[in-house]
Amino acid sequence: MPFSTVPTTSLPTLHDVEAAARRIGKYCIETPLLESPYLNQKYGGRLLLKAESLQVTGSFKLRGAVNRVGSLTDDERRRGVVARSSGNHGLAIAYCAGLMGTSAVVVVPETAPAAKAERIAAYGARVVKVPMKDLADVAAEITRREDRVLIPPADDFWVVAGAGTVALEMAEQAARLNAQIDVLLTCCSGGGLTAGCLLGLSKASPSTKVYGVEAVGFEKMAKSLAAGKRINLAPGGHSICDAISGLYMAEIPFEIIRPDLAGTLAVTDDEAKEAMRVAFSEFGLALEPGSAVALAAVLARKIPLEGRTFAVTLSGRNVDLDLAGAILASGEPTVGRA
Repeated sequence: MPFSTVPTTSLPTLHDVEAAARRIGKYCIETPLLESPYLNQKYGGRLLLKAESLQVTGSFKLRGAVNRVGSLTDDERRRGVVARSSGNHGLAIAYCAGLMGTSAVVVVPETAPAAKAERIAAYGARVVKVPMKDLADVAAEITRREDRVLIPPADDFWVVAGAGTVALEMAEQAARLNAQIDVLLTCCSGGGLTAGCLLGLSKASPSTKVYGVEAVGFEKMAKSLAAGKRINLAPGGHSICDAISGLYMAEIPFEIIRPDLAGTLAVTDDEAKEAMRVAFSEFGLALEPGSAVALAAVLARKIPLEGRTFAVTLSGRNVDLDLAGAILASGEPTVGRA
């Protein structure tokens, strides 16, 4: 029996993003687009922050999850779903499953933050912990054995379309601020958010250049674009940015991204920590490290802001409190320091 009513080779379009926006409206909030006069002055441009960290379940992943679970057939809903996730996608799927009358199994890496795994279980999903290298295989095996529907974190028609609603909202909010976004930086792992944002901006702001921001040591997108094909990473390596340190470059996002992405950037753990401190001190926002990398790229001057309007995604807040506390207490933000 097929696990999806749309072929895996189908690519979503702007039309599908607009349909997703209509579908998710009753479940997702419109997150704010924030601005700091201090940061604008410090960096010589205009910086807009899309605070998806304030989304229900704590990340942008809810958008794709609502769109996907809301698209299940009656038969698929009876069978239930499987997700593989370091946390945010799993949280969103578990929440939607309970909300929409189906069951969920979420396969998480053993290294997933305890706060995320505990919250997934609290939403009613069955949590299966495995080594990172076994994540995809175990999720696929459970899908086959239990005849469930597999919902990947990025390689899914509806998930990508749902993620694109971030950019639809952002473009409308920027227009209300009399801002034209010159550059958008997205937090990037499998590419779902980056691909969705390219679709979402394709009509409302086609001149916006989109860059994906990865964690140093986990540059799947950069390597894939350089090779002209998807490159998965070998197991090993470590980054504090767990939300974007997966090993797999997703097929559907890559096909959308390959012709249109302006480029990629990569930030270190220390740069992500600095962005977490700035987000907290300047906006009162708690971010997880992987959610802070787009902001980190601006703060570290990986790409010049002067004279331009930049938007960045703050993709999630689900971080262990002890880790967040240690990072925030480790020093004052050094914004603007040469």
